[in-house]
Amino acid sequence: MSNSIGTAYRWTSFGESHGKCIGVVVDGCPAGLMLDVNQVQQELNRRRPGQSTISTTRSEEDRLEILSGIYAGYTTGAPITMIIWNRDQDSSKYDEIRWTPRPGHADYSAYRRFAGFNDYRGGGRFSGRITAGFVMAGAVAKQLLAKIGVEVLAYTCKVGGIEIPPVTVEEIRRLTESNSIRCPHKETAEKMIMVIENAKIEEDSIGGSINCIVLGLPAGIGQPVFDTLEGDLAKALFSIPALKAIEFGSGKDLCKLRGSESNDYYKIDGKKIITNSNNAGRINGGISNGMPLTLNATFKPTPSISQTQNTIDLRTYENTKIKVEGRHDPCIVSRAVPVVEAVTASVIADHVLRCGILSQVMEKSQ
Repeated sequence: MSNSIGTAYRWTSFGESHGKCIGVVVDGCPAGLMLDVNQVQQELNRRRPGQSTISTTRSEEDRLEILSGIYAGYTTGAPITMIIWNRDQDSSKYDEIRWTPRPGHADYSAYRRFAGFNDYRGGGRFSGRITAGFVMAGAVAKQLLAKIGVEVLAYTCKVGGIEIPPVTVEEIRRLTESNSIRCPHKETAEKMIMVIENAKIEEDSIGGSINCIVLGLPAGIGQPVFDTLEGDLAKALFSIPALKAIEFGSGKDLCKLRGSESNDYYKIDGKKIITNSNNAGRINGGISNGMPLTLNATFKPTPSISQTQNTIDLRTYENTKIKVEGRHDPCIVSRAVPVVEAVTASVIADHVLRCGILSQVMEKSQ
């Protein structure tokens, strides 16, 4: 398995959903960064289960422990190892369905890939729980990026057929955390929550989309032709379980436009160079153009639902039925918001370091 990603800012994910712990090793973070551990914990709190009626009832404290790479409050330049302990896992339900793969999950494909030796409890390495490690790495990356004025913001923009109207950056900053679905528009958030609660009552689930914005990113960030900025972002983001589509700028809607409509032309605004529109997502040729980068991540409905579904028995090779027990999110999107931010921040940090904008040792002025 490939569990590491990044070049200059490289992070390695480890742990399973029902194993002893979930963790990450961050290698390449410059020495001398004053790391606010409370901020890392706050990011974990945003992702942790049991937050509201629209998330799983699994109750995990997700209390951060840093094992290496930090001394006297500063990064040392050595690998940063961070973990959280699994405290509230219940594996009994998974023993009953080991040989009957759950529809929509990686149970069967993992069984074939690893000849049944993989940890199947709670999905093992394929569980959304492993994204806690992504959030730890991203929380460090966010603090690193803040030193050069780069900010990463994400919010829920769509659940089912409910979609948010246009919102400002200030509204995103101020209102995203004001409700359980993390939608910075009160009326839309209420409708989204109702849709999710209805799906939960019907023992079903529903999907949605997240918008992510990167502010303050300098022009010239990216490594064409194969390590393009959007290519590396897409690869990393697709490591998030249940994510099924990535779009930059206008995405698939570009097929409806002519070139005269889709081209983002440049203009001078005071002493700044800006574009009139954002159809390209602020990336050209795989390189940032200095405008706010925008992307959209779409998540499928949570595959674990309580309804009886069709499946197979791997022991008998016969068709059978399955009813998935346990504690699951009726919609994963609200808890995926900090994950999308974290993964995006980690990739941006990697590319910023690769371009030499940040040095391997932080100066006191930074």
